[in-house]
Order: sequence, then C-alpha cells, then structure tokens
Amino acid sequence: MNTLDAAFADPNPSVRLHAALSAGITPSPGDLDALLARCAVEPDFQVREMLTWALLRLPADIVLPRLLAELDRPDAQARSQALHTLSKLRDPSAWPDVAARLDDADPDVVRTAWYTAVAIVPATERDWLAEKLAARLGQGESEVRMSLSRALAGLGRETIAPVLAAAAEHKDSAVRQHAAAIDRLLDDPDLGFTLSTWSARREVGLGRIKSAKG
Repeated sequence: MNTLDAAFADPNPSVRLHAALSAGITPSPGDLDALLARCAVEPDFQVREMLTWALLRLPADIVLPRLLAELDRPDAQARSQALHTLSKLRDPSAWPDVAARLDDADPDVVRTAWYTAVAIVPATERDWLAEKLAARLGQGESEVRMSLSRALAGLGRETIAPVLAAAAEHKDSAVRQHAAAIDRLLDDPDLGFTLSTWSARREVGLGRIKSAKG
C-alpha cells in the first residue's frame, strides 16, 4: 500500500482530507487510481469534494476516459462521483455517456446526472434535455423536486418555456404545481423552493395557473 492509499484508509476524515489536498497541490498521474478508488467509497462530503478537485488538477486527457469508465461501475457512488467531476470538467465529448445516466437505476445517480447534463449539454440537445427532465415533474419528495427544478432552471427560461407551458395544462395537479414553482423561481432565484411551491399550489388550487410564461 502506497502512502496515498494508506492515508485514504485512515478512519479520521481530516487525514483523508489532507491527503486529497496534498494530491491536488502536487498533482501526479500516478495518483489517479487511488483518487478514483477513494471516490467510490468516501463517506465524507468535504473529502469527496477535495477528491474531485484533485482529479481536476490532473491532465484532462487522462482523467476524462477514466471518469467515463467509472460510469459503468456497479457502485452507485462511483458513478455519482464521476458525474459530479464531469460536471466540473465540462467536456462536451462526455455528453452521450452522461445522457445515458439520466436513466440510471439509482435515484441519486440520476439526480447528479441532471446537473451534469445541464452543464455540458450541446446546443442541439437542449430541447431534448428539457423534455427529458420535464417528464419527471411532480415526482418525488420536496428535495428531489428542488433538484429537478434547479436543473431545469439551469437550462434557462427560453429553453424550458415550452415544457413549462405544457406542464401548466397537465391533468395532474402535482405536475402543474411543480411547473408553477419553477416559473416563480425563474422570476426570483432567491425565492425559497418551499415558499414557491406553496404559492404555486395555492394558485393552481384557485385555477389561476393557465400557462407558463413564455
């Protein structure tokens, strides 16, 4: 076991954080295997973020293919962390692999794929992505809906206006409420999601939401 592997195996997250920081300060392609292996199992959020930073400090031409390979790993965290790092790398060539993860079996991987897809989507695929994400409107708990709202909002009003307009006329009130909440967030990004959802639910109940703004 080399020094980096030994540090990553330490039960103290501060030790692991320092090891990832050191790997990023003095980047070495020889650390790539250890960094990726730790991404798949690291329980601490701050350490995972530092691992991502350390990976981004390495040459993109050696990191990108390895990240894409991680997307096929059976470990959900490996796939999720690879997607997260790809969202920071922002290489458009990763689009087909990222788009495939929008249908991942793990819901957390799917949520990460939403953000990553928005970050790297080609101009020609933006409408497709808006429709793909909008198909999930009204589903899941509040936290999931908030994640989807932020992802859709990241595509911009011009892109998502048609799907919001269609959702505003949906027979399912949960879909209409979700679309209305996103519309309010586009108008006021600082507005809390809970507040916007409450307001949207009230307006839908009163029959005021007829269509999304264009």
